[in-house]
Amino acid sequence: PVLGNPNAPLTIVEFSDFQCPFCAKFHAQTLPSIKENYIKSGQVNFVYRDFPITSIHPNALPAALASECADDQGKFWAYHDMIFANQDSWKNLDVSSASVTFQEYAKELDLDTSEFSSCLTTEKHSQEVRKDLQDGQNYGVAGTPGFFIGNEKIGFVKVNGAQPFEVFQGIIESQLHS
Repeated sequence: PVLGNPNAPLTIVEFSDFQCPFCAKFHAQTLPSIKENYIKSGQVNFVYRDFPITSIHPNALPAALASECADDQGKFWAYHDMIFANQDSWKNLDVSSASVTFQEYAKELDLDTSEFSSCLTTEKHSQEVRKDLQDGQNYGVAGTPGFFIGNEKIGFVKVNGAQPFEVFQGIIESQLHS
């Protein structure tokens, strides 16, 4: 899923885990400033890719699958925001209870719940999530969140962790004016 102008000169690719507290911190504290300063103006777009670290975050995979099911119905970003905003309420649940919670979020966002439920139960998007994870590993992502900022022509700068807005701003500004 892409947020912002698909033809923006720069792209930020985030490899993220919905159960990771640092990912939630980035989402709450840094992404709003990136949206306000660069995404709204069309200079940057933001791509979300799944990187569920299931060894320490057992609910990261069902959360990733649920967000992809929401994407099928055009509600990825609303669902993404809801999962992160409510992370504390589901992160310590067992996987089946977390899945029930994810179904409730679908209902709250007026998704077609039977389609969503079937998508989640059959793990329809497990291949896509696995591909994101594999790509991230191939690109050297070791933890979440992991970011790549740039474009094909100038290359990408790697940023590890939930860095403050100023770190992103410095990289973006230097790339826009290079």
